[in-house]
Amino acid sequence: MKKRLTLTAKALLAMVALSVLMILFTCAGIAMRYYNETKAYYSRSAFAYTRTAAEFIDGDTIARYYETGEKDDYYYNVLNYLRAAQKESNLKYYYVFVPLEDEVVYIWDADNSGDACELGYHEQYMANGKENAAQSFRKDPIEEITINSDATYGYIASACSPVFDSAGEPVALVAVDMAMEGFIQALVSFMAAAAQTILVVIFVAILLLYYFMRRYMIKPIEILNSSAKKMVEHLEADEYTKIDIRTGDELQELAGSFNQMNGELRDYIRKLTVVTAEKERIGAELNVAAQIQADMLPSIFPPFPDRNEFDIYATMDPAKEVGGDFYDFFLIDDDHIALVMADVSGKGVPASLFMVIAKTLIKNHAQLGEYSPAKVLMQANEQLCEGNEAELFVTVWLAILEISTGKGRAANAGHEHPALRRRGGKYELIEYRHSPAVATMEGIRFREHDFELHPGDSVFVYTDGVPEATDAHNELYGTERMLEALNLDPEASPKNILENVKNSVDKFVGDAPQFDDLTMLGFTYFGAGGEN
Repeated sequence: MKKRLTLTAKALLAMVALSVLMILFTCAGIAMRYYNETKAYYSRSAFAYTRTAAEFIDGDTIARYYETGEKDDYYYNVLNYLRAAQKESNLKYYYVFVPLEDEVVYIWDADNSGDACELGYHEQYMANGKENAAQSFRKDPIEEITINSDATYGYIASACSPVFDSAGEPVALVAVDMAMEGFIQALVSFMAAAAQTILVVIFVAILLLYYFMRRYMIKPIEILNSSAKKMVEHLEADEYTKIDIRTGDELQELAGSFNQMNGELRDYIRKLTVVTAEKERIGAELNVAAQIQADMLPSIFPPFPDRNEFDIYATMDPAKEVGGDFYDFFLIDDDHIALVMADVSGKGVPASLFMVIAKTLIKNHAQLGEYSPAKVLMQANEQLCEGNEAELFVTVWLAILEISTGKGRAANAGHEHPALRRRGGKYELIEYRHSPAVATMEGIRFREHDFELHPGDSVFVYTDGVPEATDAHNELYGTERMLEALNLDPEASPKNILENVKNSVDKFVGDAPQFDDLTMLGFTYFGAGGEN
């Protein structure tokens, strides 16, 4: 498992990173401020020297000196003035020149060394010198100091002011070059001192901030973390972990919320334990109920091994633990068999209880020797309507067949249309008017009709869970698909017929949940002579 940094380590790293950034930005800001102020100071000083000399020099003499190159007493007076001013002010260079297109022509150079430029000496401009001269050599000069690093003259700050003749025209420039090496050294020394001071101040601030964060933030969070772990470890125990944090802020409120959550969670767990136990008990009882319900439906096939006049098979898949669908088949006497397919409204336990009563009543009335499906349903209806406070009802298809002749009667109380296959043919729906569902109201008279099966004929009955099976796109399975599944192998046995339909429904529905009970019954008649 990857090792994680603690909150304390993260806080320290964050404060160190923040401190480094603060030092860098602060030093950069101070250096910029110092540089700008120093540059402004140099600019004020330099232009003060250039303006003073420009006012002192007679501009009308410049043209003569430039043209003849001859020096006179006035020339030396100005030279001595410039040299005295340069020495007194500790200037690096103090000179007067005439700016040309690509070079300068010296008039005076106050340098006392042997490298002084004599009258009439031509020289190339320094870096930015041409632009500086252009903005200064005009009637309304722009006073802007330039700082250059020149291989010959070093790191200097330069300023120029124009010398005007009697006509007010600029005829020369007075220039001052001030050494900047001392400025760089002073800046480095100043920044070193400032950085040390800032470092001490930030270090003290970090200590105070860490102390505050440790006491009022990190420590309470560690307590919350530790208490949360204890709560999880002892969740099912009676031990109660209470957090006592007094910071007077959101952390204290969080601790209070944690204590409240802890108590409510324990109450919830206790209630959930009771509910889970009750749910398990109900689940166990439902399993028993489901088993009882399954046992009430015929489930041993073949159900009448000694009877070869017919073949029968049925299945029921409830949507819940117990369902409301049911099928039934039983011998009324040696020559009559009853076939029942029914669907109780609703699902779950209420429907299953109503199903038990309806199934019992229908079977009991039929086994009393009543061969009329309509009368059987009428008698069951009267009894089911008594005390039906839940207003449940049941759709029923009931047929009673005379085995020896294949003649029978059927009644349909609101149920699905059956599918009939004549020998050698295919399954088709048999549609006719229905009677109302059983238990909807008292006094209903149910319709019935006669039918006849010939050897090799088959009947398929089902509940609405088959055609109304729904896929993930909310599309119904429908009776057309059901008939296609029935006719995949129409000559198959009832068991195989039901398997074909069930496989077709499952393939259509896919992963969608089953919403309704799925019940089917298949019956094939072979006649009095038995299977042929």
